[in-house]
Amino acid sequence: MLKKVLSLILILTILYGCATVPVTGRKQLSIVSSDEINAMSAQQYQEVIQKGPLSTNVEQTDMIKRVGGRIQKAVEQYMAQKGASDQLAGFKWEFNLIHDDKTVNAWCMPGGKVAFYTAILPICKDETGIAVVMGHEVAHAIANHGRERMSQGLVQEFGLSTIGAAMGQNPGLTSQIFQQAVGMGSQVGMLKFSRSHESEADHIGLIFMSMAGYDPQQAPIFWERMSSLGGGQKPPEFLSTHPSDDTRIKDLQGWMSEAMGYYKK
Repeated sequence: MLKKVLSLILILTILYGCATVPVTGRKQLSIVSSDEINAMSAQQYQEVIQKGPLSTNVEQTDMIKRVGGRIQKAVEQYMAQKGASDQLAGFKWEFNLIHDDKTVNAWCMPGGKVAFYTAILPICKDETGIAVVMGHEVAHAIANHGRERMSQGLVQEFGLSTIGAAMGQNPGLTSQIFQQAVGMGSQVGMLKFSRSHESEADHIGLIFMSMAGYDPQQAPIFWERMSSLGGGQKPPEFLSTHPSDDTRIKDLQGWMSEAMGYYKK
């Protein structure tokens, strides 16, 4: 039994070094291919968009797409500069605004599938606020957090099974793991792990919004507005797995000089 456990640990250690997060350089677990998770994302995203309803506010929708386009361009520029454009293979970017005045949320699935909810727009206030959120959410996809979390979830439930094998064993559980992995669900057991990802997305997102021409110094101000929304009550869904307010703002200030180096008005 001990030999089997040690063998598994060895295999996971090897796999853990197979992927590296852009910007931060952190090594991550990866037993799920980008093609597999991108295909699942595209299918799930279309289901969400079809249910909608999509916002009919042309001005707001255009703003989401405009900011998204600028962040996309910044991401592609950054990855090209790092010789990592191949990591964007399979990305088919989409930016949509869903009409929902109660859900304060936004997310980006693997493959560049972005959704904002109208309830978050008053907190964003303007394009720069949207860029803070957009950069953060896109950073999750670029850092392959969904793939990493799904890899972890598959290992927990099925060992080193592929997605195909896991679907064959338990398609419902595999689908649930996917939704949790890309931020469409919550799992208390992964809460601490998710907070680590949120901090990493803050860092990477700050770089992306700066390269897109949005003032990174507005990021801490946005998060102050977001944190005040809780008012001591249950935090918005968008903050459910995020670092504490003081930690987040302190970290953002610590990365600010780096971000300003990328910022061009």
